Formats: sequence, C-alpha cells, structure tokens
Amino acid sequence: MESIYRNITVLLDNGEAGALCTIIGSSGSTPRHEGSKMLVFSDGHFVGTVGGGEVENRVQKEALQAMVTGKPVRLNYKMVNPENGDPGVCGGQLEIFVEPILPKPKVVVIGGGHVGKALVHLAKWLGFYVIVSDDRDEFCHNEAHSDADLFVCCAMAELPHQLHINRQTYLVLTTRGSNVDIEGLPELVKTDFAYLGVIGSKRRWSITRKAILQKGVPEELVAKIHAPLGLELNAETPEEIAVSIMAEIIMLRNGGTGKPMHTQVEVQ
Repeated sequence: MESIYRNITVLLDNGEAGALCTIIGSSGSTPRHEGSKMLVFSDGHFVGTVGGGEVENRVQKEALQAMVTGKPVRLNYKMVNPENGDPGVCGGQLEIFVEPILPKPKVVVIGGGHVGKALVHLAKWLGFYVIVSDDRDEFCHNEAHSDADLFVCCAMAELPHQLHINRQTYLVLTTRGSNVDIEGLPELVKTDFAYLGVIGSKRRWSITRKAILQKGVPEELVAKIHAPLGLELNAETPEEIAVSIMAEIIMLRNGGTGKPMHTQVEVQ
C-alpha cells in the first residue's frame, strides 16, 4: 500500500497519468477483499493487486481506458461461470472502483509571436500548465512570456525529444509560416497528444497538408490535426484568436458541442 501511494506522488510530480483501482465491495469467495488496491500506469504495467488472473486483466484494460476518458468507473464482476463471461470460478462477487489520476493539462504554445503571447496569458488564467516553444531565442524566454511555466527553445521537429507529450498535452502551433509547420509537423504528429492545432487560413493549411503528405506522413495522422484551429468567432485580434483556440480546447476536453447555449434549451 505504501508503495502505491509513493508511486502516485511520483506520477503527479512527473506529469504522468495513472489509475487507482480499489475493491470497494466483495461477497462470497473472492481472491481479494475490500481495500485491496492496484495502481495502473499509462504503459500498462502496475503495482499492487485486485486478485490476479482474468479479473486483473480486465481491470487493467478498464484503467487504461479511464486514463483516456478521464472519468472514473465502477466495475462489477461475478466469479461463477467463465462460460457466461465471468472472469473466475471462486463463487463470489467483486465491485471495483477505477479512479483516473491525471496530471495538470499542458498547453504547448509553439510560436511565441503576438497570438502566442495572448494564448499563453489566457491558457495560464484558465488553469493549464503552459509551455512556450520557439526556435528563436527572443520569443522563448520569461521577459517575452511572463505567464509561461516552462520554455523549450528548439526547432519544432526536435520538440518530441525535448518534451514528454502525452494525452494531457495540447499542442498549439501559432507559428510564423507554413514553411515552419511543414518542417516540424511530420515529427510532432507522431506523438500521443490530446490535441494538435495549426493556425492559419484554409489556403495555408492546404499548402501545408499537401507538403507533409508528400513527405510521407500517413493520411490517418494528418486527419488528427485541427486546422485551421479554433472555433469560428470571426476573431481578428490576437486576444480574440486566443479565445477561439482555447474555446475549442475546452470544448473537446469537456465533451462539449460548441453550439450556442440557447439552442440547447427545451421550450416547455
């Protein structure tokens, strides 16, 4: 038990995800009882146990899914007849609570110009851990972006080697041109991000898309990119564009629709 809690602390300190699985109910003959815990890591390995065998295998899979959805889940298992789909033959029943442990979400602003500056300020105010990355030193330091938590000064293609990108990472490209995106996206799109958005007009994205496909980036990876990024607000100023971008991120993160609230109200 002590090892599990120590590992949770390490997960949070390192910005990693996990899931704590706890038996909250048991009856009859079961391999483990109330209070037994198992901590599942994002790569699938775990410490602790909730009973071993097929039960543990199923709980592990549910834990990995909970890290993706960010939502806890209650699992109920009968241990009677495997022919009916039961995970065991002990004769008892188990109820297990799976609680995802998620780090603070990260917004990585790639490109520290005017829109990037506004985005850094807004993302920080909204509670995200904010990282600024740029290949130009003058746009990648505290004086340029006082709200940022971390600076990673490198070419975009090098970013996956400099920063751990996971399902809690929102990548926002507010770069200075399509040429920068074309060079960096082939490596960036391979990572396990939660969101990858690219700023610019439809024409700029069309040029970028064609170029990265020609570089051999698979169509299914290109399809994951949000471009042009943001919600349609007719935004013009850097601050308005930042609102559009963060609105899309919050919508996707929370499972929203982006539709006006008044259209969701049922008339009585």
